[in-house]
Amino acid sequence: MLVVAVVTDKAEAIDVLARFREQLYRCMTRRADALFELTDALLCTDGPVKTLVGLSLAPEHRRGHGAMYDALNAGRIDVESLRRQLAGLPLPRAADGRLVLAVDVSPWLRPDGDCSPQRAFCHTYGRGKDEHRMIPGWPYSIVAALETGRTSWTALLDAIRLPPGADVTTITCAQIRQLVDRLTDAGQWQVGDRDILIVLDAGYEAPRIAWLLRDLPVEILGRMRSDRVLRRPTPPRVYQPLGGRPAKHGGEFVFGDPATWDVEHAVTNTDTRLYGQVKAQAWDRLHPRLTRRAAWVNHDQALPIIAGTVIRLTVGHLPSRGEPKPLWLWWSKVDATPTDVDRCWQAFLRRFDIEHTFRLLKQTLGWTAPQLREPAAADRWTWLVITAHTQLRLARPLAQDLRRPWERPTAPERLTPARVRRGFRNLRATSASPARAPKPSRPGPGRPPGSRNRQPAARHDVGLILVTGQAHHRPTHHKKGTKPRRTG
Repeated sequence: MLVVAVVTDKAEAIDVLARFREQLYRCMTRRADALFELTDALLCTDGPVKTLVGLSLAPEHRRGHGAMYDALNAGRIDVESLRRQLAGLPLPRAADGRLVLAVDVSPWLRPDGDCSPQRAFCHTYGRGKDEHRMIPGWPYSIVAALETGRTSWTALLDAIRLPPGADVTTITCAQIRQLVDRLTDAGQWQVGDRDILIVLDAGYEAPRIAWLLRDLPVEILGRMRSDRVLRRPTPPRVYQPLGGRPAKHGGEFVFGDPATWDVEHAVTNTDTRLYGQVKAQAWDRLHPRLTRRAAWVNHDQALPIIAGTVIRLTVGHLPSRGEPKPLWLWWSKVDATPTDVDRCWQAFLRRFDIEHTFRLLKQTLGWTAPQLREPAAADRWTWLVITAHTQLRLARPLAQDLRRPWERPTAPERLTPARVRRGFRNLRATSASPARAPKPSRPGPGRPPGSRNRQPAARHDVGLILVTGQAHHRPTHHKKGTKPRRTG
């Protein structure tokens, strides 16, 4: 179970919000006034953001649309200072006092941006069943602190744009390492506190991340595919008259073969209102059998044994009326108790809250609505959206339910980010805007009418590039109808 560390006193909430707005303005080192007013326009505009230029019509944006685009293209934000400010804000914590962080990649699709550099093919889901598509865009790795219960609130802490051909695991580990250092410097984690729980989806290699971050006070909890094959602990060494090298791995643990499971280390049963009877089975000290290929090809030492706990989660029914399938989780710790098993699978279910945050950023705040050309401008706009979401989170104790006539009343502590945004224009008056008044100016003449553009923008192709810089080729065994076992 998670608990939320939010400010409940309204006077203190006003001070926290005003202080963050002042710090945000100081982090904008160039075109600060235009960038800050663009953020206020993003928060105070009625309805979803459909176009970027439409924000220049908001009363909070006192400058023209030319100044807005100039701020995004030529402005500057001290991102490192802004990251430290986000790490120092009140964050949600678990019932035992630990931080629970979720890491996921969300794409900013730019299929028509032929003039936009550094685009990569982003994995997206199609409308059909089991339909996957690769669409050019800018993928962003985002880290957020999770809250408790059924909520759409998360605390966004960091965002990094992934370049083409990037090793997602390496970048994710560096991102988590830097974030843990900032949380430690801000006093969010101290020596003696419980380890920070990092929750990952199936797109990440949880054992490798746990190995790369083994020197940090973190626990890794990730979902695994249902076709994985892990190994049991090394069996006791037995004298063999003929000699031979001792075994390094135990027997196979095949996720899809119950005959290989043996007796569980721990079993829990929980009655839930949403999923019915939830059964969690845990097997201790299972590890993948690593080989010197892919990410481990340049490992100059002996391949490690990365042991952990495997949890199989089954539910009685799903809210979508679909057929429930078992969920496989891997936890980087061993000797799990029934309490640890329940804490792990409940924390993983809260990981889906970050999907609600992605939907809010894209559909309501218009994160992916602008058709910006330069990746640097996209990064500035991304951080403006993150700071806007942070201000909504800080304004939760101050917001009132400005519901539509057809909507049901909601308790103040249950307001969604979209409903808090409806009244932010009234809350904005509680903290003065540090942005200065615009100076009167006249627009430039621009290119003469009828003249052609003699400096066309360069075109950038998008290709599948591996981390090594080589082109990607689909393996011959990856054909339709074949499902090779994932033994690594």
